[in-house]
Amino acid sequence: MPDLNGKPKLLVLASTYPRWKDDPEPGFVHELAKRLTDRFQVSVLCPGASGAARAEVMDGVSIVRYRYAPASWQTLVNHGGMVANLKRHPWKWLLVPAFLLSMLLSLWREIRRSRPDVLHAHWIIPQGFVAACLGFLGVRLPPLLVTSHGADLYTLRAWPLSAAKRYVARRAAKLTVVSEPMRQELLALGADDARISVQPMGVDLAAHFTPDTGVPRSRDEILFVGRLVEKKGLHVLIEALPSVLAEHPAASLTVAGFGPELITHQALVARLGLEDKVRFIGAVAQRELPALYRRAAVFVAPFIEARSGDREGLGLVALEAAGCGCPVIASGLPPVRDAFDGLPVTLVEPGQGPELASALSRVLDTPGDGGAATAVRSGLLRRFDWSAVSGAYERLLLGMLDGGE
Repeated sequence: MPDLNGKPKLLVLASTYPRWKDDPEPGFVHELAKRLTDRFQVSVLCPGASGAARAEVMDGVSIVRYRYAPASWQTLVNHGGMVANLKRHPWKWLLVPAFLLSMLLSLWREIRRSRPDVLHAHWIIPQGFVAACLGFLGVRLPPLLVTSHGADLYTLRAWPLSAAKRYVARRAAKLTVVSEPMRQELLALGADDARISVQPMGVDLAAHFTPDTGVPRSRDEILFVGRLVEKKGLHVLIEALPSVLAEHPAASLTVAGFGPELITHQALVARLGLEDKVRFIGAVAQRELPALYRRAAVFVAPFIEARSGDREGLGLVALEAAGCGCPVIASGLPPVRDAFDGLPVTLVEPGQGPELASALSRVLDTPGDGGAATAVRSGLLRRFDWSAVSGAYERLLLGMLDGGE
């Protein structure tokens, strides 16, 4: 039921979530949650992590973190994401049963305690599946919205997991995906097209990721920002760098990010003799990213399809860079093509180092076109600024209350 202020109660389930203020872990779930507090009383249920508070209020959002292991072992989610962590450290599968059981029990307790009016599960597996299982066990759930961000949809294809995804697709009142190409993946699971909508996550293009004409743009710095996991394709960019340096000896690469493949990438740099041309600066807080985007000569998002099938669901970092007026080169995966449809950015075939090197040389030959950057930014504002994205989710959630199941 609504709270004393007349706001309906929204309970959000997530795995990836900021552990504290300015945490460099991806924060898009929190960014959406805090923008819904004008119309909802928002609470979040997410896994615990070493150093994070068990319960706190952040930007008006009430956060409860459930414990699923001793504090130092709560490592399933952070530093690369759950899929990457399980692949790199198979022993972490031992944590999964406790993780799922803790989530199930914590969700049951939170539903009994706060009586939410609507439930929003980010990721089909595990959050959507746990919520659906709770309903199967006889707990009366509020209307359930499930959002897929990519990894949960593109991977986990073994029979038990694909069956679990089909079960969630049938049980959810509404389903959203963050890009149009992902809709087809949901339909292949047997989801009802009438219950699916494309609702991307957003970028603060209005106030945060903005151009600054007072900052001189480098003619030589290539920038990569992202988790250091296979699907981000950083190795393709590193392998293309010698060809770029043959034409642009002053060029350099800045890598902002962290993740399980850091040592692998550093070893590749050393093997290619590029130690003086590649700089790993580690995790960068969201508030510091615009400065990187504003000074770089070009931003590269060399996304690929990982061997597991995992691939980018949208590619928010490319949108952030474009919002700051930085020229963008990105892999032309379907979700990326959809995001930049009709806009003047350079798209290359995923995994093709020579094509990427040629594109980089062309951009470095011709410093950024201010008119093109303005056109890209204007096109993205209408679809991806948080004002548009949060408004769409607000309407969807309120509609579920009016006619929810």
